[in-house]
Amino acid sequence: MSAPKSSTRKHTALPKAQILVEALPWLTRHHGRTVVIKFGGNAMVDEELKAAFAQDVVFLRHAGLRPVVVHGGGPQISRQLDRLGLESEFRAGLRVTTPETMDVVRMVLAGQVQRELVNLLNQHGPLAVGMTGEDAHIMAATKHLAEVDGQQIDLGQVGAVSAVDTGAIEALLDDGRIPVVSSIARSADGTGPGEVYNVNADTAAAALAAALDAETLIVLTDVEGLYADWPHSDDVISELSATELEKLLPELASGMVPKMEGCLYAVRNGVHTARVLDGRVPHAILLEIFTDEGIGTMVVPDAVPDQRNAEGPA
Repeated sequence: MSAPKSSTRKHTALPKAQILVEALPWLTRHHGRTVVIKFGGNAMVDEELKAAFAQDVVFLRHAGLRPVVVHGGGPQISRQLDRLGLESEFRAGLRVTTPETMDVVRMVLAGQVQRELVNLLNQHGPLAVGMTGEDAHIMAATKHLAEVDGQQIDLGQVGAVSAVDTGAIEALLDDGRIPVVSSIARSADGTGPGEVYNVNADTAAAALAAALDAETLIVLTDVEGLYADWPHSDDVISELSATELEKLLPELASGMVPKMEGCLYAVRNGVHTARVLDGRVPHAILLEIFTDEGIGTMVVPDAVPDQRNAEGPA
């Protein structure tokens, strides 16, 4: 006698059940923990990747995590500057920010990029709340001087985060919301009324992650991770310690420096892990956090070996 058809239907769904079971140890480990995600790269400009990112963040929220999104908007800012006939200039991987450029940065980040992201997240429910680092004094900054060829370079209204007040963000998290923070900070030194600073989004995300005592910092970018010997090899370093990363920093391309410096700062200031992921991969966040195979580079504090495997079942 043949088996009932219902038995066949149950078996076709078995792979889905196996995937959910594989995620269980990670769900248990991360439940109630804060995860700070820096949103950037292709994930920010490709419509399908943006939709997948929003789904990932909402999934984290419903899985019991406390996601915080920090974003910049480099491509969008550059396009708007070009439309206005203003030059985009970068030194040491950071945008030179004149007062005119700062007006555009403020408008694009808070008025365009943030609104689009908040709306994407809120397609799944009344979850996301947008703010900038100026709001509720979340981030204060002082002028950042970049070092180029051994000399200090003034980048204009580019700031280094000097203080973080997490009260407003924690209140939103406690209320089940998803804070979406633009990387703009108020002046900490009173250099003028209304003075604000453009803060690199990687730097801002790292500072917030440390202040929030986050479980992990995730940085989305347009490469697979940190390459071991670029451009001679495309092998990605799966995991490295803070000290190992510090030794590599002088050899990195300028665009990777703020990302990896942010990861280094985070793990040296209480964040358990920092990860650089390829934002061109749909659902990269879920693949990294809830599966056995990491897809990027993980930075861990010193003397915490093989953290990736340690995150699985005990």
